[in-house]
Order: sequence, then C-alpha cells, then structure tokens
Amino acid sequence: MNRKIAEILLQAVEHDFTLIEIETLLEKPKYEQLGDVAFPCFTLAKKFKKSPNVIAEGIGSNINDPFIQKVQVVGGYINLFVNKLEITKEVLGEITLVKETYGQKQGNNENIVIDFSSPNIAKPFSMGHLRSTVIGNALANIAEKNGYEVIRVNHLGDWGTQFGKLIVAYRLWGKKEQVEAAPIEELLKLYVKFHDEAEIHEELNDQARAAFKALEENEQSALELWNWFKHASLQEFMQIYDQLNIRFDAYEGEAFYNDKMQAIVDELKDKQLLTQSDGANVVLLEDMPPCLITKQDGATLYATRDLAAAFYRQANYKPSKIFYVVGNEQTLHFKQVFNVIEKMGYSWSKNLQHVPFGMMLKDGKKMSTRKGRVILLKDVLKEAVETASKNIEEKNPSLRNKQEIAEQVGIGAVIFNDLKNYRLNDIEFSLQQMLNFEGETGPYVQYTHARICSILKKVQLTLNEEVTVKELEESAWGIVLLLQQYPQVISDSLEQADPSIVAKYVLQLARVFNKYYAHTKILVEDEKLESRLVLCFAVATVLKDGMRLLGVQSPENM
Repeated sequence: MNRKIAEILLQAVEHDFTLIEIETLLEKPKYEQLGDVAFPCFTLAKKFKKSPNVIAEGIGSNINDPFIQKVQVVGGYINLFVNKLEITKEVLGEITLVKETYGQKQGNNENIVIDFSSPNIAKPFSMGHLRSTVIGNALANIAEKNGYEVIRVNHLGDWGTQFGKLIVAYRLWGKKEQVEAAPIEELLKLYVKFHDEAEIHEELNDQARAAFKALEENEQSALELWNWFKHASLQEFMQIYDQLNIRFDAYEGEAFYNDKMQAIVDELKDKQLLTQSDGANVVLLEDMPPCLITKQDGATLYATRDLAAAFYRQANYKPSKIFYVVGNEQTLHFKQVFNVIEKMGYSWSKNLQHVPFGMMLKDGKKMSTRKGRVILLKDVLKEAVETASKNIEEKNPSLRNKQEIAEQVGIGAVIFNDLKNYRLNDIEFSLQQMLNFEGETGPYVQYTHARICSILKKVQLTLNEEVTVKELEESAWGIVLLLQQYPQVISDSLEQADPSIVAKYVLQLARVFNKYYAHTKILVEDEKLESRLVLCFAVATVLKDGMRLLGVQSPENM
C-alpha cells in the first residue's frame, strides 16, 4: 500500500524526487481519524523554498486517484485515507487469480547454494542438528519463492580425527552384531566410552591419531570401517529427512574435498599469502586472528576444506550467493575463510554469507555428543506425533487419515517451534512447550487453515476473474492489509535470511482471521457472502503457502 501511495504522491509532487525518497517519508498516523498514511512535508521545505503548510496544500490539491478516498491537509502533513474497497478488490482479486503463486517472483536466472544440516557421520541426529536443518530448508523454499534456482547441499561431517577415535573404540569394545542392529546408538556409546577412557588412558588419543592417519593413507581395514560407519549413519539420516520432508541436491561432505585442497594451498603459496608461524602455514588477516591453512605436519584443517568447497561450488554451480547455515560459534571461522578468498583476489567473496543461529540448549547448556548430553531428534518427532495422535483421538475421533494428519501436526509443531524464534536467539529445549498445541504454535496456524477449509467445503464457490468483491465489514480490513503484505514478507525474509519473519506473519494472519471469525457470521446469506468466502479462500491460500515455505504441511481437516 505504501508503494502505491508513494507512486501517487510522486506524480503529485512537481519536483525531482525518487519513489524511494517519497516512500521513506511516509508515516503511519497515531490515530485512525488522521488517515491511513501521512506524508510530512517538512523535509521538502528546503527544496521547494516554501513553508511545509503551503507545500502540503499544493501537493494535496494535485492528488486525484481512485485509490485515495480522501485527502486531508493538517499543519504540514498530508493525511491520506485510502479507498478500502479498491484495495480489497485488488488484493483478493489477485489471490483469487494466481492462488498459491501469490507473492511468487519471476525467475531471475540466478543460483543460490544453501549449505545446511551437515550432521556428523557416526553420531546421532540430535535436537542440536534441528536448527540448521529447518532454517536451511525454509531459506531454500523462500529463495525459490523469490525467483532463485536453489542448490541444497548437505556438507556431511564425514572426515576428521573423530573417526580415528571411533575406529579405535570399535576395535577395542565394539561388537559387529550390536552395531548392525542399532548403528547410531552403538556408535554413540563407543564414542562416549572412548572419551571417558581417554581421560584415564591418554595413550588412546595417540592410537586414535594413528588410526586416522591410516585412514588418510587409505589403509584397507580403516577405510572399510569408515565406509560402514558412513553408510549406517546416512540410512538413519535419510529416515529423518523423509519425516521432515527435506531433500538435498548434493551430499558433498568433508571427505569429498580431500583431493581438492592442495590446489588451494598451492595458489596461496603462488600468491605469497602464506606465512609460517610455529611451523604451520597461515594467512595473516586484518582485525582478526590469522587463518590456519596447514598444521606443522602438513595436515589440512577446516578452513582449507571450506576454501576448497567454496571454489568447487563457485566453479560448478556458478551461484550469485552461497548461504552457510551454521551456528553462531563458527562466525570467526567464516569471516576468516571469506577474507582469505578476498585476499586471493576473487570478487565473488562478497557473495558468501554465513547465516548464524543460536544454540538449542538443555538446562541452559549446549548439547554435547562427547559428554552424552544429547536428545535424539527421532525420539522427539516420535513423541510429537504420539501427542498429536492423542489430541486428535480426543477432539475428532471420526477423522479420516488420522495417522497421516497426526504426523503433519506433530512434526509441524517441532519445525514451527524452532522457526518462530529469531534465528540468532538460543532456544531452551522444552518438549512440553514444543508440543503445546495452543497459542503461538504450528498447530494453531494449521487449525485455522483447516477451519477455513471446512467453511469453504460447505458452499459451492467458483473462483474466477468474474468474482465480484463488495465492501466487507470493517473488521476484515486488517486481514486485507496483512494479505497485501505477504509478497513483501517473503522478500524481507530472504533479504534478512530469517524464516521467523514468515512464521510470525502466518501467526499474525491466523490471529487476525480468528478474531474476525469470532465476531462475524461467514455463511449468512446476504450481499457480502461471496466476498467473505473470497476473503476466507485468500487467507487459507496464504496460510498454506506460508507454512509450506517453513516446511510445514497444512491439513484440510484436524
């Protein structure tokens, strides 16, 4: 609405201004009687060389547009009252016409790579992994809605000294049949046992380093164990991704870049960017610690691997942006990596963006696989679905497809509980809060959508370009304004790389609609019936699409 008003004002202003300059001056009046939008003329006085009152009178007299119902000039302000019927017709008409593609931007022939989830092989998929997984998936959906081609990359943690520890632990205490029966659980037990024992028997750490060195040198038995651990882990991860309805285009883990790092080290040498420090090779950076490229023994590190990954992605996917959806604690690491690429002379370094997020805490502490303080995501999803199933059994026992809907509601509750929070905030794990289906929750939005679907099923409404929208009740105006904002919400969410903008929006839309529904009889046979039904259809359409962007399904019955 502000953009439209800015366009009208731009035509009425007889001086050289841009649309953005006009739009940034617009204000929301404190009181309804002062209009829907106010345009202060004080900053124009210098350019016009007139008083704000005279400027306001002049511009106000030039405004003549069906979008504006009334113009009121008060002490240097132009108060504009919009034509609510015109806006309602425009918004509802567009949603009726384009349906779920409302807010969809045209393809821009640009690629975005989104690196997210990235669990560690041979470790359980815990609640700590949920954040990167659902934030990354939502950003991928939102980027597609904004017209980008998205390449979803799962940068698996499938390399490193932890595999030396696991190989040693398995050889000392592991039993093949137990690992085959429950791979992740058994491997976790072995990993935790290794750390407990290594605190007493320090020589275990030396054995682990030797085992990892053997793995790096492709020693047959170490390689076989590593492949087995990886295969078992991926099988379990895929079950969780299927439950969450998340897909990836590439599973290019850390090991994938083993043969791609030397070229990076060589280029850094050629460009004389490497400096020796205590036998290690580093790149010196301004205003931050140096970036460690190779250790004293020549071994590469995370930074070397991420440099290789960035160059590989740039060459193969030609992205206009790469998002790294990785926790807050890696902020310095990514600053260093991006700075090294910039020092190497590559302008595309500015297209690399770390998308940090807060931690999932348990009793105020970070979850830790090493210390065994971990909550498995599959257990939380199972309990969420069971809770949703009980609720359905109590409230709607005759509902068809009960199990399918219980999964949509339970899993949706877990995803939405994460995404409604601003991503940089830490989240305290609380199963009770996560599975509370009242208030600001996913099930609340899902139920609002299902309620509207139930209303629309009771009538035969043919939606087409001929639908006539008449002036609705005053209480519907807030809904129309929110519907109008949806395309901007999608745009803002990508620009700020923050899915909580969409989550908060669908919550607000559901709340405003439910308030309207509580005071308005939708199915009354009067001249506004069709318009109310079109409004209901528009709300259901936008709620469903907004939830889809977050990775949450919207059942039609609950």
